[in-house]
Amino acid sequence: MDSTRSNVVMTGPVVVGTDGSGHATRAVRWAAGEAAARSRPLRIVYATATGHGRPYLSREDSRQIEGFAQGVLEEAAALARRLAPAVPVTTAMCENEPAACLLDAGGSDATIVVGSRGRGGFATLLVGSESLRVAARSSLPVVVVPRSDGHEPAGVVLAAARDERDEETLRVAAALATRDGSSLQVLSAWVFLENVGSMATMFDGADRLAADQSTATARLVAPVRKDFPALTVTEHVVRTGSVSEALVAATAGADVIVIGSRRRPHSIGSPLGHVTHAVLHHSHCPVLLVPHP
Repeated sequence: MDSTRSNVVMTGPVVVGTDGSGHATRAVRWAAGEAAARSRPLRIVYATATGHGRPYLSREDSRQIEGFAQGVLEEAAALARRLAPAVPVTTAMCENEPAACLLDAGGSDATIVVGSRGRGGFATLLVGSESLRVAARSSLPVVVVPRSDGHEPAGVVLAAARDERDEETLRVAAALATRDGSSLQVLSAWVFLENVGSMATMFDGADRLAADQSTATARLVAPVRKDFPALTVTEHVVRTGSVSEALVAATAGADVIVIGSRRRPHSIGSPLGHVTHAVLHHSHCPVLLVPHP
């Protein structure tokens, strides 16, 4: 694994969506910090959804919406400039739906940042429909910033590792940890079916499976250790009843979790895998989705 070679480009601008809500403001704050860390420009986008197909909106309605949007953009830009004075900040108003606006603004090498929003009165369901649409459709890295819960900096980048498809995920996580002076924690969670009845003889046992999983994870992480020799890397192979629960619990001790964006082709409902979906909904820290090559 060559640390200078990556299929995922994270050297471009940072694009963040805002609508003036508290969730969006937290996303703007995170995006400003990320743009400053990269020495890259920040673009703040407001989606008015006033384009074609809105016959119920009068001209005056559209003017009021655009006036409100302009105010939100100016406030967000002022916040970003206070937090990151050296970062070039631009704003854009878009007439399409939020997901389409952000994906269009991202270009070919941006990182898209979105806030989370509770829906349906369930406070623990963090991610709104537009954030999920961006995460599901983007071929660029996407960061979903959760609600604020007093999360303290941990100096840890957490990476979810499952198989060789996560080589790119680990590379991105290692580069991020190196940049920020953090350690890298690689978590591989696996499920062992204990209640298999007469099928138990088909398994060599939990100990053997655990050893195999540890070996596979070590093999996956070895190139990262080689390419990032100064980086502190720890591996945790966890036997669990739920991979999602294990990953979410681990986010309580991390500054960001980096996870491969597995998508299910031709599926009913969200194309995101169920583990990714669960982490997006319940993570205690920002989630960086790395698109699979």
